[in-house]
Amino acid sequence: MKHLFKEDVFSYIFIMLIFLSSICRCFGVTSDAITTAHFLKDGEDNVVVSGGGIYELGFFSPGNSKNRYVGMWYKNIPVRKVVWVANREAPLTSRAGILKVVEPGILVLVNGTNNVVWSTNTSRSVQNPIAQLLDSGNLVVKQAGDENFLWQSFDHPTNRVFAGVKLGWNFVTGREVYLSSWKNEEDPAPGDYTYRCDPTGYPQNFLKKGSNVIYRSGPWNGLGFGGLTNSRYGTFYRYEIVSTNTEVYFRTYLTPKVIAMLILNPNGILQLLTWVYGEQAWVPFFIIPGDNCDTYNLCGSYGSCNSNDFPVLCGCLDKFVPKNSEAWNKADWSGGCVRRTQLNCSQGDVFLKYSQLKVPDTRKSWSNVTMTLEECKNMCSKNCSCMAYSNTDIRDGGSGCLLWFNDLLDIRQVPKGGLDIYIRVAASESGLVIAI
Repeated sequence: MKHLFKEDVFSYIFIMLIFLSSICRCFGVTSDAITTAHFLKDGEDNVVVSGGGIYELGFFSPGNSKNRYVGMWYKNIPVRKVVWVANREAPLTSRAGILKVVEPGILVLVNGTNNVVWSTNTSRSVQNPIAQLLDSGNLVVKQAGDENFLWQSFDHPTNRVFAGVKLGWNFVTGREVYLSSWKNEEDPAPGDYTYRCDPTGYPQNFLKKGSNVIYRSGPWNGLGFGGLTNSRYGTFYRYEIVSTNTEVYFRTYLTPKVIAMLILNPNGILQLLTWVYGEQAWVPFFIIPGDNCDTYNLCGSYGSCNSNDFPVLCGCLDKFVPKNSEAWNKADWSGGCVRRTQLNCSQGDVFLKYSQLKVPDTRKSWSNVTMTLEECKNMCSKNCSCMAYSNTDIRDGGSGCLLWFNDLLDIRQVPKGGLDIYIRVAASESGLVIAI
């Protein structure tokens, strides 16, 4: 009797497992991983869900488009914003797509005729590969049970920065990670706009339309970007720029449980959006560009932009005059400004302090993070080509040295949080500097 009872129990459990499995398939319930035996198929309403239930990965069609893509979005936010797309340049034209993992460790998307539409790559092979969706929003391919990734979506963002993503350059691998906008709301292919970290000179971020600079963040000053003027203070996020011999990158951090995203829209607007549960809406925390003075180099060399002076936004720095007065008076500020008195390095120029500014473009600059401001001044004074100097870090009274060796471009007033910069002028111009 005991033997027959055990067999009945085992049979019952086996039948229930089959029954539950069929229910899962029916309702599209899935795990956080794709394996060589478990595929993600379009048309079955199934998704991959990260372990903590934060993100979903599945098939979707943007707007009124009939094309199909594999994308990622927040699971429990009713207003869906797709934050990553796998096959953004290779849409499926039917609902027959399958996303699967194959040996030696590649994630592939195939169409209805089993042709590969999109795939990842790997430099090494594993025997039991899986693709797993993490709660960070990172889709990774790896050996099951191993934390060494063969591939990760964080290295291939589309139009959104995830917390922890390194936006910048790895000089060892030669890889650049940057944002690119969608073409439009119905086409996630790369659009006209990019947001990237530029390692030339002293690192800073650029928003570009094609090759044209639209906006410059200003250099990192230890607490933030010197050019960000319309950001409300928030304790839920912070940024950093890291610069070493092997890599230069910008990275953002978010407080756990806060839902926010830095996203580049098809119209070239970069927004930090936060999800407000009370309003059931995505609300902008800041927007870039924020005003007309965010336009790159609007006032030309040695010109300073003041958004409070609309419509006459541009003025020359003190001790400087318009290069072309006639054009300047017609609000054509592109020619910029020149020194009122020409430099004479052999007779001794001086440096005057200008405060509350977004410091100039640093692509033709030199830096040393260990020097003092006095050492910085001495170095700049001895080089007739050095046009200005400043601290690299404003914390704890200031530290580091930043030198400019070209005309100073893209300056604006930043009343709250602007930096000090010391600009070379003729010795006869020494004296009290009027606050800009």
